[in-house]
Amino acid sequence: SYGGSLDTAAGDISHYCEAGYSVVITVSGYRRAQALEAFLIERDIPAALNAELAELPPPGSCAIAVGALSGGMEYPSLKLAVLTEGQIMGDAARKPRKTKVRSARERVQSYTDLTPGSLVVHEQYGIGRYAGLSQMIVDGAARDYVRIVYRDNDSLYLPATQLGAISKHIGGGEDAPVRLSKMGGADWKKSKAHARASARDMARELTALYAARRRQRGHAFAPDSVWQTEFEEKFGYVETDDQLKCIEEIKRDMEQPTPMDRLLCGDVGYGKTEVAMRAIMKCVLDGHQAAVLVPTTVLARQHYITAMKRFSGYPVNIDVLSRFKTPAQMKTALKKLEAGSLDLIIGTHRLLQKDVKFHKLGLLVVDEEQRFGVAHKERLKELSKTVDVLTLSATPIPRTLNMALSGIHDMSVLEEPPTGRQPVQTYVMEHDWEVIRDAIAREIARGGQVYYLHNRIDNISRVAARIAEMLPGVSVAAAHGQMDQEALSDVMERVSDGNVSVLVCTTIIETGIDIPNINTLIIEDADHMGLAQLHQIRGRVGRSPRRAFAYLTFRRGKVLSEVSEKRLSAIREFAEFNSGFKIAMRDLEIRGAGNLLGAEQSGHMMKVGYDMYLKLLEEAVLEEQGVTAPKKIECQADFTVPAVLPEKYVPSGEQRVDLYRRIARVESEEDADEMIAELVDRFGDPPDEAVNLVRIARLRAEAARCGITEVAQKSGVLSLKLENFDMGVITELYAQPFFKGRIRVAAGETPGVSLKLTDGKRALDDAEILIRAWRTVAGK
Repeated sequence: SYGGSLDTAAGDISHYCEAGYSVVITVSGYRRAQALEAFLIERDIPAALNAELAELPPPGSCAIAVGALSGGMEYPSLKLAVLTEGQIMGDAARKPRKTKVRSARERVQSYTDLTPGSLVVHEQYGIGRYAGLSQMIVDGAARDYVRIVYRDNDSLYLPATQLGAISKHIGGGEDAPVRLSKMGGADWKKSKAHARASARDMARELTALYAARRRQRGHAFAPDSVWQTEFEEKFGYVETDDQLKCIEEIKRDMEQPTPMDRLLCGDVGYGKTEVAMRAIMKCVLDGHQAAVLVPTTVLARQHYITAMKRFSGYPVNIDVLSRFKTPAQMKTALKKLEAGSLDLIIGTHRLLQKDVKFHKLGLLVVDEEQRFGVAHKERLKELSKTVDVLTLSATPIPRTLNMALSGIHDMSVLEEPPTGRQPVQTYVMEHDWEVIRDAIAREIARGGQVYYLHNRIDNISRVAARIAEMLPGVSVAAAHGQMDQEALSDVMERVSDGNVSVLVCTTIIETGIDIPNINTLIIEDADHMGLAQLHQIRGRVGRSPRRAFAYLTFRRGKVLSEVSEKRLSAIREFAEFNSGFKIAMRDLEIRGAGNLLGAEQSGHMMKVGYDMYLKLLEEAVLEEQGVTAPKKIECQADFTVPAVLPEKYVPSGEQRVDLYRRIARVESEEDADEMIAELVDRFGDPPDEAVNLVRIARLRAEAARCGITEVAQKSGVLSLKLENFDMGVITELYAQPFFKGRIRVAAGETPGVSLKLTDGKRALDDAEILIRAWRTVAGK
């Protein structure tokens, strides 16, 4: 394997060709074969794409064929070398996608799922109900349209390519009544005007908050040292691209003199702890202390064990503050902390008490902030005025999410699962001891262990006894938060060592417990728990490459409340990877977005929806800061070429809608290539009409940057409408041989330009050439 070094592979291929070998390279898809052909030709290697490969290439040349082999081979007697994409590309075959910085509103849009019946907001027409996709033939070409129904059953058919113009409506919760807008009516304009005024008031408060934070002087940490690099290289796993990106963002913040306030949001088991450990090491190496604040004693112990392992071999002094410490041990730890001989302290809310004094605190890491009460949060604010704060969360509660999305916090997101992980198979069902016995027996038979969550301490021992009776010979233990330190530590140690097959426990396992061999979870009375809590607990299983199972049960014959039912169906629906953020957004829908800084704004937000309110808020904040919000030019594109995601190619309507929305946000050549690569990975080589769709999306974005508001193909002519007319650009274009005699200035109310097409079938090619030339001339 060349381990992703394309240049080394190219050197070997060149060497084979010079030695008179016939070289064959197998590649998984046609488009990848095209890309590899271009790469080799650039390096003067005689390569040709021969998809079917009916015969071997001539000696001294290379053929690229579409196919798959597990490995390559060399036949010296035949002078034949066969290489595979896996060998050549290595990890480069799955090129890490550069994650662009996305705005708060883009994050909301990319984590909401549109299904027929969903309420949506269109900037111009207001609140309507999404009624699904429908296909129509326009100018001889098939197009997909999104139908939105407004008051009085008026319908708007929006081209699927313009899905970026709508967003899902998130308001005061699913129980709050929402009135549909009247198409062309004045009520939507009024609602927007009131919401804009409210956003301006909030912008003033936000700007004051930002200014106060900026005035505070924190510590600017030094750039990474050799020790930091060595510490990071000792990590026992391969970091995901997201982890590396988040670490970079956090370090950049820490090196600024303004105190950091960043929310690190990543699904359970996605490696938030390692990101925090690297930030802690950076802090300690610069002579400052770090503190990790956690909600439970069990999690404090888990973090302490992780930190001891991770920092072993380095002169970092670590201690833990929790109710399991004796008063004498606590006193000693506090003295060391104040004297500066402790580098890292891990603790529960005990850390927030007045007698805890730091010598030189530089970084505060808060794990699962939503589990702390209002009083604790006030003390946190006091403590963190001039220190860097990193908040870790798997499913940020709506208020925390609001704060991050509206820009009060900076936010880093881990969206990529660790290699080899599988989503947890989730079942929602009535409690049935027969099913439960089978589930436990099945897990034990494959050498695994089980969590059985029973959240009532008074009869937890009875439940443990019942399970032991049901499954003779199976080792069962119980654990809960009221046990003393020794007993709890002993149970958890036996579980970790694999000496306990079934742990009957309360929600103490909710955060941070990491035992990869436990891969079945059974929850009693799951309807009593919150959505974020259920997701968090489910994250305790599935932490190994083995398939994990979660059974969320409720009492037999019980009629669930509407909210409980929605929670349980959401947790079942979002079983796939990276669903923590989706769950937070779903929670936002069920419970309502609440308020950002005070109750008075929520009414206005409900009338226009969360997404629209955030947009107005962003504009108002810029206005308050004296910055003119850049006017965003939108370009409409209308071609007679087929541009659609065929149902045969992407059968699921929901997936098509999601892809249309993401294709609508393509802005550059890199975005377009990534989108095509994803389509190839997920659905196979895309048909021409799907490729056209991506090309048109890119063309629209590039034309908008040139101030072009419309590109339309009409009877042998390409017609362009312009925001601002620049005769200098048009004159320069006219002088180019390709456009000479074909460009005309179009008179009319809106200034425009037309280009005579040589061939109607090549309209899209001509449009791309014209826009590319326009951008070069205009310097865009």
